[in-house]
Amino acid sequence: MGVKAEPWQRAEIAGPKKALLILKPEVVVAMVKRAERSILVVGHQAAEDYSDDVKMIDYAIRMSKTAGIPTVATAHITAEFIKKGFQPAGWMSAMDIGNRLKDPEWKGLDGKGPYDLALFMGLPYYMQFVILAGLKHFSTNLKTISLDRFYNPHATWSFPNLSVKDWNESFEIILSKLGGE
Repeated sequence: MGVKAEPWQRAEIAGPKKALLILKPEVVVAMVKRAERSILVVGHQAAEDYSDDVKMIDYAIRMSKTAGIPTVATAHITAEFIKKGFQPAGWMSAMDIGNRLKDPEWKGLDGKGPYDLALFMGLPYYMQFVILAGLKHFSTNLKTISLDRFYNPHATWSFPNLSVKDWNESFEIILSKLGGE
């Protein structure tokens, strides 16, 4: 696995505080298990093909079911979830969920309080970059994980730039360690 800790989108300057690299998928497992309240934000790119046999949306569904993480669908991905027999916990625009996550008064989708871990996948890189930048600077007590294949410096944790093969292998390890099939 070649490790590159630089933003996939060139000319973007993240500042002095950058995401820690997820060099072992077990890091994600530990963060999810340690979190009291986590949320998974899934964008429309999760329905695109990343390999011949799996789409990112399949990983999102498995992760949500395995770890009991409520999923927020953004854009038109809700219909894709429903086609697969999965009902997300909520739907809202990506920018809206980004704003709500930094609001310490927001009680979450279920009204039980703010989240302490937000996982992101399937959003366009530039959009996730901006949302994570806002959360990095303006949220309190929220850790973020970018689960996409490209390094996102504004997350708390991010994969380095990965090949599709390495990304798929990492997700299979995460799901198996979380107790999934």
